[in-house]
Amino acid sequence: MTTIRQATPADIPLMHSLVRALAEYEREPHSVKITEEQLLRDGFGANPYYECLIAEEDGRPAGFALYFPIYSTWEGPSLHLEDLFVQPEFRGRGTGKALLQAVAAAAVRRGSARLQWDVLDWNQPAIDFYHSIGAVMHGDWRRMRMTGEALQALATNSDEVTA
Repeated sequence: MTTIRQATPADIPLMHSLVRALAEYEREPHSVKITEEQLLRDGFGANPYYECLIAEEDGRPAGFALYFPIYSTWEGPSLHLEDLFVQPEFRGRGTGKALLQAVAAAAVRRGSARLQWDVLDWNQPAIDFYHSIGAVMHGDWRRMRMTGEALQALATNSDEVTA
């Protein structure tokens, strides 16, 4: 039986291990820089950046979904699903769908105009699943990302800009 519940501070070690397992699955194990301390501060501090759901099957951790609010200038309040991951041994049992349904329910409760997420172009099983539940891929859009030195350089050159 699958149970979906809100993560608690006690789940931080589990969340960190699931993030690492997701990175392995996505062929990016070297990319995980986040620490347990950061996850605790950023998810359970005074102004949380994210929320996390934990899926359990028969009391065993099966997966997680991490999401946060965003704002669409076209549609208003929305949610972004950053990660949805199900451990390999629990796949094909409806755990991923249960997590996605719980995030969708959170979006609806909050009055969100949309729920959005990214999917790797090589993850055809996920793409097929998302299409089967009515999700639409926006092929014209490409996510841009800036990190590290490039981010620092751009911020450093912003001294003349007032916010």
